[in-house]
Amino acid sequence: MFKKILIANRGEIALRIIRTCKEMGIKTVAVYSTADKDSLHVKFADEAVCIGKPQSSESYLNIPHLMAAAEITNADAIHPGYGFLAENARFAEICGEHGIKFIGPTPDMIRRMGDKMTAKETMIAAGVPVIPGSESLLQSVEEAKSIAKGMGYPVIIKATAGGGGKGMRVVWEESELENSYNMAKNEARAAFNNDGIYMEKFVEEPRHIEIQVAGDQYGKVCHLSERDCSIQRRHQKLVEESPSPFMTPELREKMGEAAIKAASAINYESVGTIEFLVDKHRNFYFMEMNTRIQVEHGVTEEVINFDLVKEQIKIAAGIPISGKNYTPQMHAIECRINAEDPYNDFRPSPGKITVLHIPGGHGVRVDSHIYAGYVIPPYYDSMVAKIITMAQTREEAINTMERALSEFVIEGVKTTIPFHQQLMRDENFRKGNFTTKFTETFKLV
Repeated sequence: MFKKILIANRGEIALRIIRTCKEMGIKTVAVYSTADKDSLHVKFADEAVCIGKPQSSESYLNIPHLMAAAEITNADAIHPGYGFLAENARFAEICGEHGIKFIGPTPDMIRRMGDKMTAKETMIAAGVPVIPGSESLLQSVEEAKSIAKGMGYPVIIKATAGGGGKGMRVVWEESELENSYNMAKNEARAAFNNDGIYMEKFVEEPRHIEIQVAGDQYGKVCHLSERDCSIQRRHQKLVEESPSPFMTPELREKMGEAAIKAASAINYESVGTIEFLVDKHRNFYFMEMNTRIQVEHGVTEEVINFDLVKEQIKIAAGIPISGKNYTPQMHAIECRINAEDPYNDFRPSPGKITVLHIPGGHGVRVDSHIYAGYVIPPYYDSMVAKIITMAQTREEAINTMERALSEFVIEGVKTTIPFHQQLMRDENFRKGNFTTKFTETFKLV
């Protein structure tokens, strides 16, 4: 087992990893930018190294600085968390070149699944259902028009690199296609330095359901059931839950088998997530694979009583997995609390937290790095906490979430707590009647 792990990340996920490492008897190294010098992950790690200025490019994305921090602290492994360099194949390669274990899949696995077009081709070969679309990257507007005409509108244009909804455009009719094509290409180039785009049939009234998987270094792969991530805004997840209210035992079995096929196709090792779009007829289609721990991993942990970060570390250390497939034994819901103003188009709201009260009680888990007096910097993602409630039934989990949100006090900045409070009271949400388009008609009052 590793003696010391450097965590190449910040905030909530860095603190989450530190906690598991402490339980495993592993020393930890925190890295931080000058903007994060007062963050809790810096205080709770065994060692901490400043790696640069607030801008991510000069700190959390600065590979030479990260490797120097690992070498001066004699770390024998690096955990990338999520975001930043978590799915950067070159970073994983450099770790290996320096004799430091990258806690995640191999560089080849990251490359094969990180490029969406390559991933789609891999899934087709593995027999995993994919959304009909272009067989390769689009080379011209004329080619795009020809493919769209053959599939029928609506279609969606997507960037082959990156994520988060960037380089993505839905096209409802041919007159919109040229402008959407150019906008997607330009946005992809600006965001990912890669303007490759492809086209798929746009699935209407979809659910976004993902399957958690784990694979070891010996070819064994299992799934750990599903999460429903359909409540989104501009392709960014807001609420996740398990089990999905849309799921049936038969669909869970089919999607679990498909997820195992997908991970097995690249001999996947580490924990990861296979993301699917599911239409109203419960037909499901591979969307992408995230080769890292997910923001919403805690939802799965609560419904199957399983530490996914610990499993990730054990797999990286060469310990085989059990190979057992899991199904939810509880119901869990997660609300992402962002420092944003939901009454002002979710405008970011960095600043100093003057008053903080974290909710508690039976069935409540809060993962966060904030405290009273903490200053939320403007340089990074606006998420400041994840609140997860768990109970025997979905109705009970929602009721617990309502209660917990009413206790959650964050003053000094605007947060998305009011949005989540109203969502938990919404009749359609409570009945499970929602798709990825739900927030487009949801009016905050």
